[in-house]
Amino acid sequence: MRDLNFPKFQFRFKNNENKRFIFDEIRKKYVLLSPEEWVRQHVVHFLIKVKHYPKSYINVEKVVKINNMNKRYDVVVFTPTGDIFLLVECKEPSVKITQKVFDQIARYNTSLNAQFLMVTNGINHYYCKLDYTNKAYRFLADLP
Repeated sequence: MRDLNFPKFQFRFKNNENKRFIFDEIRKKYVLLSPEEWVRQHVVHFLIKVKHYPKSYINVEKVVKINNMNKRYDVVVFTPTGDIFLLVECKEPSVKITQKVFDQIARYNTSLNAQFLMVTNGINHYYCKLDYTNKAYRFLADLP
């Protein structure tokens, strides 16, 4: 897998039936290593090791209902009260971050109401803070 625009992290891997797997600390299991999963695991390690968000506040790949359809978000970080602090959308490095990607995370957020959004392809990261009162958002240089 290619280098990403994150600090270097230590990952656990295993091979099974000619497929490579990476250990997910949140789901506590090995998952198939795809380019998008490579980005997702870097995000998880970034949130835990750099941002110091507690593992117990992080969910990975859970179902969310959008317009009566089941969709899966990539990563969510909760507050201690159970509100959603951060919603993350991960794309593989070859996918350009376009308006379509921002539209996707915005659709997911209509059900989740996160305080912050992060969109990344592992190379480019975008962060924004949502202002529900004024129906606006502000791009940030980094996450709090």
